[in-house]
Amino acid sequence: MTSYEMMLLKGTYLAPYMQLATLLIGKTREGGGNMFRHQFDTMATLIDYGYIDSVILKASLVHDVIEDVPDFNHNLLLSIDFESPAVYDLVLQVTRSPGETKPEFLTRVRESGSRNAKILKCADRISNMIALGFVVNTEFIGRYTDETEKYIFPLAEEVDKNMLTELESLVVSRRRYLSAIINPQG
Repeated sequence: MTSYEMMLLKGTYLAPYMQLATLLIGKTREGGGNMFRHQFDTMATLIDYGYIDSVILKASLVHDVIEDVPDFNHNLLLSIDFESPAVYDLVLQVTRSPGETKPEFLTRVRESGSRNAKILKCADRISNMIALGFVVNTEFIGRYTDETEKYIFPLAEEVDKNMLTELESLVVSRRRYLSAIINPQG
C-alpha cells in the first residue's frame, strides 16, 4: 500500500457504519458463520485486493443490513455523512428485492450493477465461500458452489481477475469437500 493510499484509508470515516453493522450481531447465516463478522470479512477482502474507496468500504460494512434486519430504517444509513446517499445506492444494488429470486438478483447485479456493486458482490461471495467450510448441509454447499460458478465468475471475470482466481479455487475446494463427504471411501 502506498503512502497516498494509506492516507486515503486513514481519512475514511467508518465508525458510524460499524455501529450500524452491530444490528447484525447475533444473526446467523445460512451459509455458516456470523452476520456481523461477515460484514468485516467482506471489507477485509476488499482491502486485501486493494480497494480503498471510502464508499465501497462503508457499503461493505452494512451491505446486509437492509436485507437482514426486519423493519430497518434506511434513514439511519442515509443520515451518517455526505457519502451516505452513495453508500445507500451501492447497498441497494447488492440487496435482493422482496420477491426477487436468487438467479434474478445475481443476473440483475451482473447486467445492471455498477462496477463497485460487482466488486462488492465478488468480495461478499469470497467471504461466503470461505464460510461454507462450516456448513453441514451438502445440498446448500452444492447449490451455492454451482451458483458461484454460474453467476459470480462472470462478475469477477469482468472486474477483477485475481478475485476470479480465488473464487475458482474456493469452488474447487468446496467441491472436493463435498466429494469427500458424499463418497468418503474415495
